[in-house]
Order: sequence, then C-alpha cells, then structure tokens
Amino acid sequence: MKKLLLTFLMLSAVFSARAQKLAVNTDVLMDACMVPSVGLEMTVGNWSTLGLNVLGCNKPYGKNIKLLAAQPEYRYYFSGRPMHSLFVGVGGVGAIYDASIKGKVYKGIAYGGGITFGYVMNVTKRLFIDFHAGVAAVGYNRKEYFAGDNYGDYVVGGLNRPNASGYYLMPQRIGISVAYILK
Repeated sequence: MKKLLLTFLMLSAVFSARAQKLAVNTDVLMDACMVPSVGLEMTVGNWSTLGLNVLGCNKPYGKNIKLLAAQPEYRYYFSGRPMHSLFVGVGGVGAIYDASIKGKVYKGIAYGGGITFGYVMNVTKRLFIDFHAGVAAVGYNRKEYFAGDNYGDYVVGGLNRPNASGYYLMPQRIGISVAYILK
C-alpha cells in the first residue's frame, strides 16, 4: 500500500509540473569502464528533477565481476532552470553483485544514499553534458569466501546466509553523462 501511495504521489507531482522535460542519458565514463548505463531524468518543478540511472556489467575486461545497480536521484538546480548549470542532488543506490578478486568471492547486495554536486553544460537546445561527483554511505550484506571453499558450508537450513556486513563511505556517481531531451 505504501509503494502504491508513493508511486501515486510521484506521478501526480510529475503531471502537475508546468515545464515538463524528459531526458535520456548515459554516463560515458562508466561506459568506458565497460559498465553500460542508461538513465532517465524528468522535471518535477521549476527548480528540480527526478532521475533514475541503471547500470550493469558482466565480466568487464575479462574480470570475474557481475553487477546490476539502480541509482535514483533528486536534483535541485540553482539557476532556476532544470537541466541547466549548477546543481546539488540527493540520491540512493541499490546493487546486486558477484565478484571474484584475488581468490576471494564476494556475493551480495549493497544499499545506501548520498549527495551529488555537478554542473550541466548545454551543447544545443536538446543535447547537454552533465559533470557530476558525490559521496555516499553504502551498506552491504554479502557472502565472503575463498574460491576453493565448499560453498555448501555457507548454506544454513537451506538458505544462503550472508557472513559479512558493514558500510563504507565511498564516491558515488562520479562521471560525465551525455543527455538528450526527448520532450
């Protein structure tokens, strides 16, 4: 019920916005790291936007890494015009990952939130470049084991149980995005 109410409130805010814009973007730095990303950003008022970026990878550069992540974000633009000039953003992150690094396997979920700062430079009326960087507190619950271990040892009562949890303070959304306004 809460999800339905939240969805309704977000949609009503979107449809009540006077100068609606909808833009699609991709983060070229993430793409260069072989982690493709795609995002949508829409205006929700004269000073702000809501966005959602999704990214993922499977064995980038031949490394044994799998990742799927979503990053929602609210941005406030100081210029009084959405998708233009300086902004500050508040966002979240949720990810599922499976990685083998130096003989150790990490398999789990990550979640958190943080703050982003950036600048949007208009190239044409519909095309712009977005420079952004931020910091986030990201928590995790994961299974950690050595590649040669018996994975069955980490199953308790038929359920996979995480054996490690904690949080990191880490960079979030560092990149350069190219975006195109659809509407």
